[in-house]
Amino acid sequence: MTELSDQHQKRSDKWRDAVAQTFIHNMPFNQLLGLELVHYDAQRVEIKLPMQKKLLGNPIQSILHGGVTASILDVAGGMIVAACAIEKNVELSREELSKRLANMGTIDLRIDYLRPGFGECFYATAEVIRTGNKVAVARMELHNQDNVHIAFGTGTYLVG
Repeated sequence: MTELSDQHQKRSDKWRDAVAQTFIHNMPFNQLLGLELVHYDAQRVEIKLPMQKKLLGNPIQSILHGGVTASILDVAGGMIVAACAIEKNVELSREELSKRLANMGTIDLRIDYLRPGFGECFYATAEVIRTGNKVAVARMELHNQDNVHIAFGTGTYLVG
């Protein structure tokens, strides 16, 4: 690795750590869900969600609430497009990159519920389908601890 690309990688890692801290530890709703970061880079994100009684949508059958499913998929999608935006704009000044990240948001979110959310633990993964200067699209999936596919989503995010 060249010295410049090594510096860019270190800077990118630092920004990604800050994004992870914000999404997982500083957003009260995400704290309420109890999200745990398993893996995070510009190619893939994986978030763990341990099942809790307060997350049930059907307490009789112990099924994860559909809104929780949508929320964790949206978080995963937002984090992956943020990581890609960092990689793409790592040469920007701190102020410019901070502003760009602060203005990111979900434009559209589509969730397809494939099966009831049975499980003790759930894993959301995301990868980018396309990223541009203004908009990025991500694909997200939710599986339980037995790798049963619960839902998938497509998110469109403002990134510029």
